[in-house]
Amino acid sequence: MDKKDIKVILATDCGSTTTKAILIEYIQGEYRLTYRGEAPTTVEAPFEDVTRGVLNSIIELEELSSKTILDRDRIITPAVEDKGIDVYISTSSAGGGLQMMVSGVVRSMTGESAQRAALGAGAIVMDILASNDKRLYHEKVKRIRQLRPDMVLLSGGVDGGTVSHVVELAEIIKTANPKPRLGMNYKLPIIYAGNKEAQNNISETLDESTDLIMVPNIRPTLERENLKPSRDKIHDLFMEHVMAQAPGYNKLMEWTDHPIMPTPGAVGKMIKKISDVEDISVVGVDIGGATTDVFSVFDGEFNRTVSANLGMSYSICNVLSEAGVSNISKWVPFDIDEKKLTNRIANKMIRPTTIPQTLEDLKIEQALAREALRLSFIQHKEFAVSLKGVQQERTISDTFDQKSSGETIVDMLKLDLIVGSGGVLSHAPRRSQAMRMIIDSFLPEGFTEIAVDSIFMMPQLGVLSTFHEKAALEVFHKDCLIKLGTCVAPLGQFKNGKSLFNYSIIINDALLEFNYNTDDLLDNAIYYHNGIYIDTIGHWQYASNLLATTCIEKTYDMTNQNLIETEKTEITHDIYDRFSSELNYKLDNGIWNLDSDITYVYYSVTSSVVNLNINKELLKVTDLLGRETKQTNQPLFYIYDDGTLEKRIVI
Repeated sequence: MDKKDIKVILATDCGSTTTKAILIEYIQGEYRLTYRGEAPTTVEAPFEDVTRGVLNSIIELEELSSKTILDRDRIITPAVEDKGIDVYISTSSAGGGLQMMVSGVVRSMTGESAQRAALGAGAIVMDILASNDKRLYHEKVKRIRQLRPDMVLLSGGVDGGTVSHVVELAEIIKTANPKPRLGMNYKLPIIYAGNKEAQNNISETLDESTDLIMVPNIRPTLERENLKPSRDKIHDLFMEHVMAQAPGYNKLMEWTDHPIMPTPGAVGKMIKKISDVEDISVVGVDIGGATTDVFSVFDGEFNRTVSANLGMSYSICNVLSEAGVSNISKWVPFDIDEKKLTNRIANKMIRPTTIPQTLEDLKIEQALAREALRLSFIQHKEFAVSLKGVQQERTISDTFDQKSSGETIVDMLKLDLIVGSGGVLSHAPRRSQAMRMIIDSFLPEGFTEIAVDSIFMMPQLGVLSTFHEKAALEVFHKDCLIKLGTCVAPLGQFKNGKSLFNYSIIINDALLEFNYNTDDLLDNAIYYHNGIYIDTIGHWQYASNLLATTCIEKTYDMTNQNLIETEKTEITHDIYDRFSSELNYKLDNGIWNLDSDITYVYYSVTSSVVNLNINKELLKVTDLLGRETKQTNQPLFYIYDDGTLEKRIVI
């Protein structure tokens, strides 16, 4: 079907537990998300047919939209008035997704290149087999038999180099004779992407016992990496072998108009598309229950890592183990015994599907999320590096330069956009909480835009971008991406009284320009400039002199979730709604509209529990009924002369 004729698009994402369906329609000259439905995934017993979950999610779409999409168990195409759709696409991570094993002669060179190729295709890399990994022959054979991967990517050696090492790896695989995880009636796919001089030897070794496919070398020279052919072949084999063996996927593949993609691979496609089209550096993160995926594009180079032991439910105790109690506690804004904190986290692990029921539970979960994100990003930076083993010419002036091959390519000063997704970020009660979690975890530098995926539709949009870029980008910007604001984190040496940088804010097409001087720095935990005030505790102050000559101050205490107005004014929205909608301030001289893309200023990169010294006097302490009291061991309200209020429980 011609792209101009595509008006209604149905997209599903078959996850491990939930199948999500979205409906995209062409409305008034642009593509928009109109409805969303979901249902439990049915890839396992008793159903063992993934299409049942897909049909159930589509039925929910029908109920919400009052459209007819199904004719019994058949999707109606093309769309005619309120019946049918024009295109159906899908992604999948059900049944554990795509699980691979990769190999290379040298683990830190061809081994890492093979890992990058597999991760970029959306796979989970179960292990890296290398000639220099110090495991004995029989240990490697045993490991391959235990893992039972969906496919193996075999690489090693530069073109024209030695062939003996990569042939030895092939013999280990042949000896192991691994059986595929899904299905017993087909041979295990092996992709060979190594030294082209060894292709005949590899073919003699593996041709009979495996389904061997040859692709160009992923590391033809030490200075060059060629990952695309391997990634494309991994995707093809995922469709032909892995998906074909999963329950119900043969039927699903007949329904879709474009190839099904692994969910992480589709997210990576979307991240890369945004970077290419807008010419920006992007970092994306998806924090799930068992794993955390991090994607990045810097200078056009795409990387993805999977932290398989860092998640918010099944793997939450691993987060505690790797981060340590002290690192978790520093983000918890109340005193809690170490044993109690550990027990609460363990309760989440044994009841992984529960959500926080109290404010304290929520704060603990968000503290854990900060550490899971921080550790995942550290792992990503260690993996996203320049090629190792590259020979470099050095001059006398380079002698004292410690830079070498294998340095991280993640440059925070070049980073333009961070996109967060996953339940703890996308479904945070307040958007500002998601903002602070991302900032505390990634510690952006310079000017960085922060956003979240509203309902995790990036996988579907990634597939859509492969054949309809316009629709994918329009829905991404208008319905998927929720811009939380811009993090401003000055970095570098400065002299007192000097200008650091200039910035501007656009409000209703009016351009307001400002100069940021060193005089505006109060201390290393506070930044207050032109009406926007942020500290690391989370107290906000906003002065509307950005909008009018009259200064009307409003203070928001995030700890107590209480808005204080120091002068009379009418606010039609909660101040945090600035992240998702317009704020209207009704002043004597008219109505001023504040655009939602407001600058979020964050100067400090220290802990979010730094004490803020503000001169204020305690007026009185009351109980829940408003009576002044000195009794403890009950909820108390501390009321100060500056209008702020704190809720405490003193034991």
